Amino acid sequence: MKNTKPAYIIETQRLGLRSWSDADQTSFAEMNGDPQVMQFFPRTLSPQESLESLRRILLHFEKNKFGLLVVEHKESGQFMGFTGFQIPGFESFFTPAVEIGWRFKKQYWGQGFATEAARACLDYGFQTLEMKKIVSFTAAENKPSENLMKRIGMSYVTSFDHPLMERSSPLCRHVLYQIQKEATSF
Repeated sequence: MKNTKPAYIIETQRLGLRSWSDADQTSFAEMNGDPQVMQFFPRTLSPQESLESLRRILLHFEKNKFGLLVVEHKESGQFMGFTGFQIPGFESFFTPAVEIGWRFKKQYWGQGFATEAARACLDYGFQTLEMKKIVSFTAAENKPSENLMKRIGMSYVTSFDHPLMERSSPLCRHVLYQIQKEATSF
């Protein structure tokens, strides 16, 4: 019997980051439908909206040769969430840019997985993809994501109103962080 190890693009001690497969659709939709996971987004996503989101992720890969990667627990093979890069789909004072982002199922929160995956992605982005600067942004209320940005060595740049959010929304105000290649030393 042949041992088929997943083809990881990025690997850490506990995590494997890989391309998406059809088998990820259900877990992705469950994560996007969880009100706690989507607390700092305008709303949860339906299964159909999750599928459309996944199609956009795959198109981003085709167009840019990088994107958001599935984070899988190496020992169990379980889908945990995603981490990776994308080009923001809106115009702002800091675009065009490459953004690092993440989203994890809540059972994986508070265990260092997001930090581990994000640090590995930054290293991959700077060393392999030869990126010079990477940004990240989130709703100002999203302190867990902002704290993660700080843990991975990103620096606060400014606050801004997200151009795609209603001005009256408490999620409109965002914080912007960035890191440059020479600033990384994990």
